[in-house]
Amino acid sequence: EEQLVESGGGLVQAGGSLRLSCAASGFTFDDYAIGWFRQAPGKEREGVSCISNSDGSTYYADSAKGRFTISSDNAKNTVYLQMNSLKPEDTAVYYCAAVHLYIFSRRGWVDNDCDYWGQGTQVTVSS
Repeated sequence: EEQLVESGGGLVQAGGSLRLSCAASGFTFDDYAIGWFRQAPGKEREGVSCISNSDGSTYYADSAKGRFTISSDNAKNTVYLQMNSLKPEDTAVYYCAAVHLYIFSRRGWVDNDCDYWGQGTQVTVSS
């Protein structure tokens, strides 16, 4: 069974840091790009960041550039999102997702293209 299991969300003060983890199982890790979307109450889901597990190339939304770093441990089939300098506007449910590299190379990081999803983890940043 294909699974993405997330961990690492929580409550943090503005300026603080959190690290999200996404452990993948049941599919070929190296054939996918894996990353995060987030959705705040009343807002549309937004792509945050992803990484190609084939060549390590990364994507960051403008809101994440310079503050978030995505990395992948292929030996552990796990992707990490280090989030620094957090702001209240980063508050959202963060969802890990995976898209096949064949689709990712043609369309980028698009939520409707993702084959697998995690359960979501809440990130709350207080001011």
